[in-house]
Amino acid sequence: MQYHVDGALVAREDATVSVEDRGFRYGDAAFETCRAYGGEVFAWDRHLTRLERTCETLGMSGAVPDDLAVRVAETLDANDLRDAYVRVSVTRGVQPGKLTPREEVDPTVVVVVKPLPRGGRSGDRVWDDPAVVQTVKTRRVPDSAVPADAKTHNYLNGILARLELRRATTDANRPDEALLRDVDGHLQEGATSNVFFVDDGTLKTPERGELLPGITRELVLELAADESFPVETGTYGVDDLRGADEAFLTNTTWELRPVARVDGIEVGSGPVTTLLQRLYDDLVERRCYADRKR
Repeated sequence: MQYHVDGALVAREDATVSVEDRGFRYGDAAFETCRAYGGEVFAWDRHLTRLERTCETLGMSGAVPDDLAVRVAETLDANDLRDAYVRVSVTRGVQPGKLTPREEVDPTVVVVVKPLPRGGRSGDRVWDDPAVVQTVKTRRVPDSAVPADAKTHNYLNGILARLELRRATTDANRPDEALLRDVDGHLQEGATSNVFFVDDGTLKTPERGELLPGITRELVLELAADESFPVETGTYGVDDLRGADEAFLTNTTWELRPVARVDGIEVGSGPVTTLLQRLYDDLVERRCYADRKR
């Protein structure tokens, strides 16, 4: 495997950053997880916009290089990958070990890829079974403390949630995802996913506030609107999810993953989840595979 580090392709074993890099020292960095289908990075413009917005939040506007898309394409080509996981990281770079960053930024930019199955209508899921979800005591960090829409290297909140699952369960019976609530106990998101559920024919998902505005979440809401589904974003409790007719999780890698159980209570998939999965597959097929055949 070859990765892209600061403008050059290097062998995986040589792909390193300095111990004085602020991304390593403080998590002072932005990243995006993308997915390539048929050699095309899906929803690239949206991912790039969110990456630039996170860099602006971190006070390092202009850190995203103009040729980032080229670097991603070169990394995919170098590894002969058309269907892949793609992670792009932009750190503030190497600076002295002081908490206050310098105004001048010399960013470290890294592109990492790994193979994934084909997506679209004739593709395969990256997961084997519907997700098992468990609520954790760890709460979502309030937006007033850490901006919820900033996708940074500091993933301590999600790590603590997943560690809580490890302590509470066994390897043979461990849920796939930890479900986080806000400080008031309202349903927010998974450690690495957004949450949807269907109640009496209405598709529901927590409103933006304390949660990361996921790209796949955004696309699913648009697909539902195109189909004139009843859609609602609001404030919900965990009991609303436990009692739902169907539920699913979304993120870039999983796409739409049905939820089998929440805190041991059966939920499962259903017609809305199945239809949205098909519509999402169709969207991927049109944007990333159909055009390549012409």
